[in-house]
Amino acid sequence: MNAQKTLTCFLISICLGPVAGSFSRLQAQSESAGPWDREGILANAKSPQTRWHSIPVRAVTLGPGFWTSRRDINRLKSLPSMFNLLEEHGVIDNFRRLSGRKQVERKGPLYTDSDLYKWMEAVAWTLHQDNDPALRALLDRMIGEVSAAQGKDGYLNTYYALERANERFTNFRHGHELYCLGHLLQAGLAEYRGSGNRRLLEVGIRYADYVTGTLGPGKKPAMTGHPELDMALVELYRSTGERRYLDFAGYLLNTERPELKLSPDDISYLFSGIPFMSRQRFEGHSVRAMYASCGAADFYSESGDAQIKGALDRLWQDLISSKMYITGGVGSRESGESIGEPYELPNEQAYTETCAAIGNFMWSWRMSMVTGEARFADVCERALYNGVLSGVSLSGDLYFYRNPLSSLGHTVRQPWYSTTCCPPNIQRTLASLPGYFYSTSREGLWVHLYHDSELDWRLEDGQKIRLAQQTRYPWDNVVDFTVKSDSTTPYGLFFRIPGWCQSARVRVNGDEFQTLDDSGNYHELRRAWKTGDRVRLEFQMPVQLMEANPRVREDFGRVAFMRGPLVYCLEGIDTGNISPFDLTVLVDKSGHRGFATEFHPELLGGVTVIRARVLAAAKPSVRASLYQPLGQEVAATGTPFNVTLIPYYAWANRGAAEMEVWLPWKRE
Repeated sequence: MNAQKTLTCFLISICLGPVAGSFSRLQAQSESAGPWDREGILANAKSPQTRWHSIPVRAVTLGPGFWTSRRDINRLKSLPSMFNLLEEHGVIDNFRRLSGRKQVERKGPLYTDSDLYKWMEAVAWTLHQDNDPALRALLDRMIGEVSAAQGKDGYLNTYYALERANERFTNFRHGHELYCLGHLLQAGLAEYRGSGNRRLLEVGIRYADYVTGTLGPGKKPAMTGHPELDMALVELYRSTGERRYLDFAGYLLNTERPELKLSPDDISYLFSGIPFMSRQRFEGHSVRAMYASCGAADFYSESGDAQIKGALDRLWQDLISSKMYITGGVGSRESGESIGEPYELPNEQAYTETCAAIGNFMWSWRMSMVTGEARFADVCERALYNGVLSGVSLSGDLYFYRNPLSSLGHTVRQPWYSTTCCPPNIQRTLASLPGYFYSTSREGLWVHLYHDSELDWRLEDGQKIRLAQQTRYPWDNVVDFTVKSDSTTPYGLFFRIPGWCQSARVRVNGDEFQTLDDSGNYHELRRAWKTGDRVRLEFQMPVQLMEANPRVREDFGRVAFMRGPLVYCLEGIDTGNISPFDLTVLVDKSGHRGFATEFHPELLGGVTVIRARVLAAAKPSVRASLYQPLGQEVAATGTPFNVTLIPYYAWANRGAAEMEVWLPWKRE
């Protein structure tokens, strides 16, 4: 190291104090490895309690198809339009106000900093794959605005500043200071892993060091209030090797807070403030509950804390047995945006905030990484295709905050909400999506999601692997794989056989098909793979009628349509002059009616629709008596006719209309 570099490092160490040490591992990565080697969505390659390990977003190139079109719209329309709205509503000016670059009043709720950070994270993940100079320039500008607003002590929050500076860390219940820091760290990590640029991450580390030096054991007591920081700190620990970040995450997750005098309602709503390991069921604010579970799963993956794992398993069972919508959505009550009692899953009144579905997706992903079990990846897929994707319009600039499963026709997406957490959350999810398709383990390569794509990465023994995937999934049931690299030793290719698939088959290099009984599991093919080896998977993908547990009272006597991973709905636009609420699905003795499927390339961006036979009520229900003897007035009669059902994610893209997911049925 020359004298100039030595002096520079010495000055940095004086100016940044403990921060400089946090850069040691990051700098080693930058100097000894190319950008290809920086971590993926989760930097869990050395996590002792994970079976699978993430791969970089840049290692997967998506080809034409379902998710590529959504990601293109995300890049070309969603991100630029959201930036303009963040400017228009003063979110970015809040930082300029703090840095002195602009004399304005602060605007928006106290948590708006996180909205900009999520947008920045989305742009950073996008740039892992797409060379977009305009987005690169915008991100660099925003890093400059954020950096300029940071205090000399490292603190950074545009609400608790200037005239409110004396209110720092006085409102852990609802202040969102630590929540905003978590999103700042995640944006910085995403930017670093893509470009190697540490500028934004250094801002986050300085703030994290201020927090860990000010709060915690023997200092000012703290809690997250809105869980998010704990998972960001675990990720920061993974990337820097600094144990204090993991320890502080453990403090947030596992420590009693009697000094904060939390009420039972606080403990329920906030889903923080008591040891996570003591949680017995999901309750309270749905997004907080999902994010807390993400942080706990991350902490377990590093610590191996058996009590944390026990709580995660209890909560998972609670969710999937009685509190998750068929779409993967979470949160049944508008009051408190909260999770209700078991089987309390209303349709029209469903809150199902988009962020909660994203939280379910992220938590299920983490559980799959820890356990290596397909049941968690199945829920990832269900939430992603339905509860998450419904939150954004096909045009990419209109959003749902809540995602009901029934609508009287008044529900429309909006370009902006005063609480605008969901739009940039969707954007960062879509931007980082390639990182969720594959994982590695000592056994080989695991394939989780299906889409035209090419993987260029390496196995954990160092072998290079290139694998091409060709499919029209989720519309078609065939997935073809071609190996494009030779292996020196055998390894396994593990293919997820979705839980919704009752039968599947596979063949290698044109041999006879092998019927699989691995529904809801991964099927392994192990061999010394050579360039040109081919695998074909075929999933049985019929239309399935789903029924709910009879304790879900709103769905009793009703069915929902699914095909593959997609939930379908009936929208008034496709029922002529008859309300969807006045239609009954006809089902034959075998449990179906030979429902036809058709792909319509010009409809809703290209979708496969389901054609079903229905009967209309003898009299429209809005003209029937409020109460009447059984079988009179509203019974379904007349001549059967066909209606078209569309994927749930695509509803409300053709104007306001009535909509139903769960439909009454009768046998013919």
